[in-house]
Amino acid sequence: MDYQIITTVIAGLLLVVAVLGTIIPILPGSILTVITLIAWAWILGSPAAWTAAVIGAGLAIAGLSASAVLTGRKMRREQIPNGPVVVGVVCAIVGMFVIPVIGLFVGFAAGLLTAELVRRRDLKAAAKSSWEALKSMGLGILVEFGCAALAASSFAIGVLVHFLNR
Repeated sequence: MDYQIITTVIAGLLLVVAVLGTIIPILPGSILTVITLIAWAWILGSPAAWTAAVIGAGLAIAGLSASAVLTGRKMRREQIPNGPVVVGVVCAIVGMFVIPVIGLFVGFAAGLLTAELVRRRDLKAAAKSSWEALKSMGLGILVEFGCAALAASSFAIGVLVHFLNR
């Protein structure tokens, strides 16, 4: 079997993991997308592979940046410091092991709400700020997922062009 085919199959599998990684925060989504695309293009070395990799990496970086900006802006507007978010992330990791499949999301929401309740000492205000934080993180995840999916599509087009012109 040709090394280019093996490399492309491995890169495709890594991109599936990367796109899922934008939804499941434990996996390194956009970063894995960029690394995979650049490594794939470097190994194949064709203009089609490099074009697809540069376009895909640009999309992945744009998604990661947009996610961070959108989430950060909303968190500042709601005056949510980093502490409750860190507590939410820790609880999400614990929740992932305690409750299969949905524990990550339940743990994050519960940890964030608890940390906000301790900080604000008002359930209504804590629930409101936690809900806004969850919405902003959801929007960030959606944008990053969309860009990673477009990067994977760029890879698919690059694969077609590369192997048809070989």
